[in-house]
Amino acid sequence: MKVFNTLSSKKEEFQPQGDVVTMYVCGINPYSDSHIGHGMSYIIFDVVRRYLEYRGYKVKHVENVTDVEDNIIATANRLGIQVNELTDRYTERYFEDMDNLNILRADTYPRATEEIPKIIEVVEGLIKKGFAYAVGGNVYFRVRNVADYGKLSKRSLDSMRSGTTCEIGEEKEDPMDFVLWKEAKPDEPSWDSPWGKGRPGWHIECSAMSLRYLGETIDIHGGGQDLVFPHHENEIVQSESFTGKKPFVKYWMHNGLMQMGADKMSKSLGNLITIREALLKYSADAIRIFILSSYYRSPLTYTEEAIEAAQSGVKRLLRVISKDEPSGSKDEALDAEPYHQRFIEAMDDDFNTPQALAVLFELAREINQASDAGIGIGKAQSTLVLLAREVLGLKLPLIIVSGRISARVTTNVTDIPNAVNARVNRLVEERLNCRKEKKWQRADEIRKKLEELGIILEDTKTKTKATFKPFKPVPSEKSLDILMKELGIDL
Repeated sequence: MKVFNTLSSKKEEFQPQGDVVTMYVCGINPYSDSHIGHGMSYIIFDVVRRYLEYRGYKVKHVENVTDVEDNIIATANRLGIQVNELTDRYTERYFEDMDNLNILRADTYPRATEEIPKIIEVVEGLIKKGFAYAVGGNVYFRVRNVADYGKLSKRSLDSMRSGTTCEIGEEKEDPMDFVLWKEAKPDEPSWDSPWGKGRPGWHIECSAMSLRYLGETIDIHGGGQDLVFPHHENEIVQSESFTGKKPFVKYWMHNGLMQMGADKMSKSLGNLITIREALLKYSADAIRIFILSSYYRSPLTYTEEAIEAAQSGVKRLLRVISKDEPSGSKDEALDAEPYHQRFIEAMDDDFNTPQALAVLFELAREINQASDAGIGIGKAQSTLVLLAREVLGLKLPLIIVSGRISARVTTNVTDIPNAVNARVNRLVEERLNCRKEKKWQRADEIRKKLEELGIILEDTKTKTKATFKPFKPVPSEKSLDILMKELGIDL
């Protein structure tokens, strides 16, 4: 397996430090709803984690929550509420968004406000080693004490500016020094420290959290490309200066940014589509396919046409995995192993999800052709579903009712209520009887009425299959009773 390392600017063999892969992903600033650009990053690293686990690794995944910073404080003040009330609200909404996108929960979500003792410990250690200094109630990092500062972003020291321009002041020894601890301002959250009341700077929290939960060297550190400088650059110098130049991260992974037109999608620019807004129109699977169809290190432009195309792709997969085994196919079956191997090769090559998806859709086409030819497809369907769900995180929420009395529900889908199942089967039975008696108009009426409720009928040579439309609620018992009464059908 090869991973592109931002630090070396090349693909490297993936060789984690031990049996457990340690993975840190930069998290949210919870002062408003997360947008699709955030979703892009977390879907990408969700697939990285899923694939590592699929390949047999154990993964310890940490994702921070920056629950105190300037934007949070300003938003809370504007709304007239406490900072923790704001951050609790949007952290919970973030978790709901991630669950709806089928993103696995991290093992730990440390919050900056709950890590103050460790942050202070790291800042004190940097001061003792001569890498930081206090001025009044502020503490700054001495950038010029680190010879290789800029190695991640490939910038020379003299060409850079300070990480946050508003922090530049006469009290600094050098204008490029960045803040580790901020002196408290009136009406802001603050904590006691050796330098007086204050709060942590943005960069220091990630160093403290990664050191506490994952150790001195992390296998994978992930985030968007906009975090390379200054955030991740500053994380490196803080952490390695504190630990005595031990490598902070083995593999730096950065995803490209979601764009709206020519600009990146961001809260500050206001050009965004929230995850909640997107999920009102499109399924989580469509959003995932849209994002995974692009190489993770490349920028991705949001368009409704692209997500609609992805939604069509989801429907194609659902139709394929809902196919029944052809009759008389016991002696011959489609071999999916070559597709499985090509999928693995694509993912081993720096998580090449566009190529992996192409393999899955090629397998789907082969399953269709094999089914038409009377060749067994069951094992191939299982392979497709396994890779799509376990590695790419697709839900593929297939619900099928087949024949007169049976119901089959695939993985991760709530069972169909018995009362609903019975009514659907009764309607299917009535339509079959109408077709036998050549009452075509009434049979067609039943089909159309069921379709209005989100139930699609598919006739084969041997039976009729009723499939509930994905992403649409299963019809209620009451709605089916109304339909049956309207059609004059008794249960």
